[in-house]
Amino acid sequence: MEKIHQVINDKGWARWTALLLIASMMFFAYMFVDVMSPLQELLETQLGWSPTAFGNYAGAEYMLNVFGFLIVAGIILDKMGVRFTGTLSASLMVGGAVIKLYAISPWFVGTGFDSWLSSWWTDMPGSAKLAALGFMIFGCGCEMAGITVSKAIARWFEGKEMALAMGCEMAIARLGVFAVLSLSPRLSVWMGGDPTVVVPVAFCTALLLIGLICFIVFTFMDKQLDKDTGTVAAAPGSDEEFKLSDVGGLFSSKLFWIIALLCVLYYSAIFPFQRFGTNMLQCNLGISAEAAADLLRWFPIGALVLTPPLGYFLDKIGRGATMLILGSILLISCHLIFALVLPSTPSDTLALATILVLGVSFALVPAALWPSVPKVMDKRFLGSAYSLIFWVQNIGLFGVPILFGKILAASNEGVTDPMQYDYTNPMLMFAGFGALALIFALWLKILDSRKHYGLEKPNIIKDEAPYMESDGLE
Repeated sequence: MEKIHQVINDKGWARWTALLLIASMMFFAYMFVDVMSPLQELLETQLGWSPTAFGNYAGAEYMLNVFGFLIVAGIILDKMGVRFTGTLSASLMVGGAVIKLYAISPWFVGTGFDSWLSSWWTDMPGSAKLAALGFMIFGCGCEMAGITVSKAIARWFEGKEMALAMGCEMAIARLGVFAVLSLSPRLSVWMGGDPTVVVPVAFCTALLLIGLICFIVFTFMDKQLDKDTGTVAAAPGSDEEFKLSDVGGLFSSKLFWIIALLCVLYYSAIFPFQRFGTNMLQCNLGISAEAAADLLRWFPIGALVLTPPLGYFLDKIGRGATMLILGSILLISCHLIFALVLPSTPSDTLALATILVLGVSFALVPAALWPSVPKVMDKRFLGSAYSLIFWVQNIGLFGVPILFGKILAASNEGVTDPMQYDYTNPMLMFAGFGALALIFALWLKILDSRKHYGLEKPNIIKDEAPYMESDGLE
């Protein structure tokens, strides 16, 4: 009898513990991403940030990624591995967070350095510029962490509950958005006296350090997986070794571009909405920042609750391409309501219902999108595939908040009260992104029906012969 060798990820407790450790890092990262989103009004009144400055700050998270860092990050991931890349990304997040915290603190605001930064670009105060720099560095780490986590889950759950695992990781991350939208306005007044943005940012910076520690613990488990599987670096020149030419091959792949453009269009109507959604609800409903944040915080709850069961459904049943179509339709509907219905019919109930439906959309698309990538891309350049998709996505996430801020400012020329902005035109822009995403989702489903990539089939591999995989380079 041949002895069966069990590796660490064959043990359910081990692979789910590994998932919890890396998901904790992303939970804290998502908290930091949106820690200042409910505080837009406070930033304008206390630090002098205009809507344009806030939009530039929000877009700064993705700036360095757009200009090539994410491509480099994918190459680092495929060449250096999950452990090195994840530790580097978590360290970058902590470093960027510290810079951003300093930028909005009393130790910087009003100093000579602040005055000098303010002097050479009048559109943004010095605090906004330095905060944007810190957010850029944080964004490099955050997006690098995202592709690292995706590759780590694909490795630890290959042939197992991969979509469920990715769904659980995304749900935990979405919980971070819910938590910070609940906590941030309250932390801003926690110390008593005048509200401040310093306390919420400091709190989330400390959590990022805990996230770094969690990932370091995971690296010891990942080393054991290498030991159990006998994994070694691919020999130079072998078919398994990652090659830089693989990146060029991805750029020439029609399938890659369909997935990447679907991704950028969809997420460009999601994450920028989280930045501006609190003030949009304030203006349309005439409520406080805390009350608006309490409504908006339910947006990620739909994703949190539904993404894991949707992942389980994808593992057992499939229908990934269909879920992408349905999620895009819901996205369009919700943003049209925010643009055209809510301003004329102010209703907390309508706003909450629309936010919850948008959360359902946010569960459908990511749950189906990310587990589909390993089906159509060769594993030796899976990290680069994820990084290039994230890179295209970051182009949108960098430009859209800036564009949103400019459209908002142009639509409200002469309006100085941040509680009186008209958000109709920017929200229609989001609906337009959703319509374009729907076109690419339909295109992807048509290609899958013709070429049998397996996007509509389950992820868990049974004893029968598996469906044919494409290398994604057609």
